[in-house]
Amino acid sequence: MPHTSDSALHVLRSTFGHCSFRAGQADIVEAVASGRDVLAILPTGAGKSICCQVPALLDGGPTLVVSPLIALMQDQVSALQHRGVAAIALTSASSSSDRSVAAAR
Repeated sequence: MPHTSDSALHVLRSTFGHCSFRAGQADIVEAVASGRDVLAILPTGAGKSICCQVPALLDGGPTLVVSPLIALMQDQVSALQHRGVAAIALTSASSSSDRSVAAAR
């Protein structure tokens, strides 16, 4: 489902408190939100997480993000929950209760 730049910018501002996207982010967000396959190679600190999180919030449904770094997943989930976003990380350490909660969403 395509989303306008205005919708993505609104989510960026209202949820994350950023005034504008960094270089390259808006194009990536629009492509992901439009359902296109995307490979985004950005340096550390360039805002790759926003490129997944904004389209997920535009969609409104469940979104699966795969990451090999448990600490990064926990940090991102904590930051999203702090912003009022329902998020959960499933890792090798997740309890069966956590897995059930995630499956129910």
